[in-house]
Amino acid sequence: MNKEANNTWKNVLDYVRERINPQSFNTWFSGSCGVELKEDVLLVEFPNVFQIDWIEEHYYNILEEAVHQLNGNKLRLAFKALRQQGDRPKKKRKRLILSRDGTKLQERYNFESFVVGKNNEFAHAAALAVAEAPGQAYNPLFLYGGVGLGKTHLMQAIGNFVHRQHKKMSVYYTQAENIMTELIEAIQKNQQMTFKRKYRTKDVLLIDDIQFLYGKERLQEEVFHIFNHLYLEGKQVIITSDRPPKEILTLEERLTSRFQGGLVVDLQPPDLETRIAILQKKAESENITLPSSVAYYIASRVKSNIRELEGCLIRLLAVASLSGQEVNDHLAEEVLKDLLGSGSKITKQIILKNVIEEFGFSEAELRGKKRTQKLALARQTSMFLIRTMLNLSLAEIGEFFGGKDHSTVIHAIDKVEGLKKTDIEYLQRLERITNWISG
Repeated sequence: MNKEANNTWKNVLDYVRERINPQSFNTWFSGSCGVELKEDVLLVEFPNVFQIDWIEEHYYNILEEAVHQLNGNKLRLAFKALRQQGDRPKKKRKRLILSRDGTKLQERYNFESFVVGKNNEFAHAAALAVAEAPGQAYNPLFLYGGVGLGKTHLMQAIGNFVHRQHKKMSVYYTQAENIMTELIEAIQKNQQMTFKRKYRTKDVLLIDDIQFLYGKERLQEEVFHIFNHLYLEGKQVIITSDRPPKEILTLEERLTSRFQGGLVVDLQPPDLETRIAILQKKAESENITLPSSVAYYIASRVKSNIRELEGCLIRLLAVASLSGQEVNDHLAEEVLKDLLGSGSKITKQIILKNVIEEFGFSEAELRGKKRTQKLALARQTSMFLIRTMLNLSLAEIGEFFGGKDHSTVIHAIDKVEGLKKTDIEYLQRLERITNWISG
């Protein structure tokens, strides 16, 4: 073990430890150590590949922040597993997690690892067409759908494909929220031209979670000019959102028009067969044989969120790897019971019941027209949970709450998303309700 490498990794861990809860830190970062520091690449060793998978999925942004705070993004992180999985020999590999190539893409998001089903075959075909001919086919490409349905995977798959096949093209991935942070910093430092040049010189620009533009007029203006410049230059823009352009409240009409001027494609929740295929593909990529009964057990209970689906599998395989146990039905039920509950189906009524227990209102009040500040928050929480846990349409949710307009539901979802980021007490209440609902 290289002492300098391990000390550098400990500094990264100190930053991470302060920003996540102790249980999560101990579960996913325990047993890791820095083993080599060479040419600004820090190689970190973890007990198994499943910890690496989970960290890359859930803690990428925190690691990026940590590296930036420590040395201004001059460090790259690569992870490798101490133990390889499965019975067949597998070449040891290290995975570059944070890179300085400037794309901000994660290499595991590619077309090869994307499972195509009836829910996403059109989106997949459109994404592949854009990747093969950037700036020529479907510009912009606007992908939308609920949480965890593969929007980011497809978007980054395009970026990775272009980065490999069109090496002279400049590719850049970012989240709309990060653009906002950079814009504020540029204004404070009087570096607006540097900010503009950064985004206007890309050949392929990928912007994730564009719904973050909601209510931010200055940011919308900057994004409009960035988009206009790239579009007129024949550059490719790919955008994701949790809703179609016309349903992003307060979005300027000219931006809505630009977004709808390309191809707008939705991703739907996968059917049972596709969910099973996703699990099998993930297990196969890690050289693991997943019993079909275990795949069915997970897929039959997680119905609308691919990220949650893979998260359950990663957790199961991590426990099996660390404990040396065989992956079977009994272990799956034991390990995942707190995530999947007893298997009882979550319904709108179950969600309302738990919101009522937390906030203290009746169902009639929640679904009625009466408005007070506390009642409005309870109603907004209910709408948010029904949307995220059941993936119902905005119209269905509005109808359930007494025929409310879809814009009211959108406002409720945005309100809760905002509170999650700014109000720790509310976040704890929301997590408490979610845990009750999940059993």
